[in-house]
Formats: sequence, C-alpha cells, structure tokens
Amino acid sequence: MNDRAGGGDIHALRRPAGQPALRAGGCQVRLAERAAFDRQAPGPIREGLGTARERGLNVLLTGASGFIGRNVASALAAAGHRLKPASRRHGIDYCRMQAEADWLPHLAGVDAVINSVGIIGESGSQRFEPLHRTAPSALFRACAQAGIRRVLQISALGADASAFSAYHLSKRAADDCLRSLDLDWFVLRPSLIYGRGGKSADLFMRLATLPLIPVIGDGQQALQPVHISDVVATVLQSLSTSTTRQTLDVVGNEAITFADWLQSMRQAQGLPRAAMFHIPLPLALALARLGRHFSPLLQPENLRMLQAGYRADVQPLTRFLGRMPLAVETRLFFSDLVPTGRP
Repeated sequence: MNDRAGGGDIHALRRPAGQPALRAGGCQVRLAERAAFDRQAPGPIREGLGTARERGLNVLLTGASGFIGRNVASALAAAGHRLKPASRRHGIDYCRMQAEADWLPHLAGVDAVINSVGIIGESGSQRFEPLHRTAPSALFRACAQAGIRRVLQISALGADASAFSAYHLSKRAADDCLRSLDLDWFVLRPSLIYGRGGKSADLFMRLATLPLIPVIGDGQQALQPVHISDVVATVLQSLSTSTTRQTLDVVGNEAITFADWLQSMRQAQGLPRAAMFHIPLPLALALARLGRHFSPLLQPENLRMLQAGYRADVQPLTRFLGRMPLAVETRLFFSDLVPTGRP
C-alpha cells in the first residue's frame, strides 16, 4: 500500500524476452518496430531527449498537488526542469480525462510525463477505475501518439500477478498498458511511503500515540516502508538514465512488522513503548465497514492488503540509485526531501 492518497507490491512483473505482446485497454506492444526505430532513426531524433535533458525537461506531472506529486514537483524544479502540473487544483479533472483526445492538447511541448495520481480508498466521484486505469491508459496512449517517449508511472507495491484488491488491480491495468507501448517507460512500485504530509503515515502516527495500540491479529504483517525522498530520487533517476523499460519495486532497506512500525513511530514522537490491543481480522473488517464512512483510508480492502503484507528485494533499487535506500531514523518521520548526495 502506498500513499498517493498521496499511496503501497511484491515481485516485478516483467515480460520475458520473446513473449507475445500484452494487450490492455487497447494498448499493444510494438517491440520489433522499436528495435527498427533504434537502428534506423537519424542521430538528431535518437539524441533529442538527451539534448532536452541537458537544457532541462518540460515535464507534465499529474497528481501534482498530492503527497508524492508535490515532492516530485519540488525536486524537478530544483533540478532545472520545467513543470507543467496537472491536477484538480490546476484545473484538470482526471475523471474527465478518459480518452487520448482529452490529453493531446496538454502534451504540446512536453518532453516527459510522470503520472503520480492515486487514491487509497474510493469516495464520492473518486473511483479506482477512472483514476487508476482509464485516465492513465488514455494518457499513455496519447504520449505514444504525440511522440513523447519518456513516461513514468508511479504504481504501488502489490500491483503484480498476486493482486486481489480493486486498488492493486486498477493500478496493474495501467502498468500493463504502459509496458505494452513503444515508449521509454518506467513503472515504479513504492511500498508504504512515509514522511511529512503523507496521509497513511499521518494516520499511523496518530494510532501510535494511543496508550493501547490497536493491531490486526498478531501485528506481524510485513512492511518495507520507504521514505518519500527515495521515491523522488527514483523518479529523477528514471528521467535521466538511458536504461529504460524497467519495473522497479521502490522499497526501504529493511522489512519490519506492522507492530514494530507503530512502536517506531511512537518512539519518534518521544513516547515509550506501549501495549498492543490485538483485534481479530473479522472484527477489524466489521469496524472498517463503519469507519469508511468517515475516512477513505478505513476501507476493508485496505485491511486485507495490510494483512497480506508486502515486501520485495531491495537490491534492484540499490543498483538503480547507486546507493541503499535510507535507513529509518526519527528525523525522517517529520521530513520530506532529504539530501543524500546521490540521485
């Protein structure tokens, strides 16, 4: 489960060499054409994105006002890129951007696209299907039409072959669409993201202050939290690297149980360890059915995702960044972007 709610997946879903094209939402693979393009295209075409990087990219960022989006936006500006934000706050309603034609006018002059839109629970008009699948898929196909090759999709850990929730399945559908297109794509799948301003992290921080901390069952559900600055670093590296078409699990450097994670959050707030109140899963689900009317985060499916637990191998991300993700420290719970000296 990640926070794009500001949004959190196990093994990377990659297409083995020679496997037939995937089809998703009208998207289809054209690997042979891409190989021919790479061999035949004139130098200026092939090198165009490199030239754009040298002068800074014009980047369309969807979800620019969310937890991930606003941190990515700050980092893009600091790196010399020019931002074209797309969010409800900026006059673009994702629920109405369901076809390629809706997106094409917004892609003029754009060098790269980053999709960071996401919700962790449905409420009102905010539904998984249009926000996670239909609109992003239309955007990705519009990028292919407009010749925008560098496209990043911020998905979620768990949006893979093991997905069972509407949240993960809708994310995976858009991931599959992007992977099927002849683009220089990245699918980034963060685990539970923490840092200042994250809605999921804020909820857990409040839970951690209770004198008796509620956990589901034994509280031993597996988490591998990643700090927002590592997510942002992965995004920036994905814009600049020449090795594209990657699905990356963006995870922290160690796994931790849900119970221990809450105790760590409690310690970060200067509180001593507290006793745990163990709630059987059936009872927790019943309570969530009531709580969802007060908060989109309190959804029965979110509890099922938490119960499943998500973790992944950190080494691919470490190789990609050229460093290990940040280790959990007290200060990180209250910070967003943290200088690391590397991407």
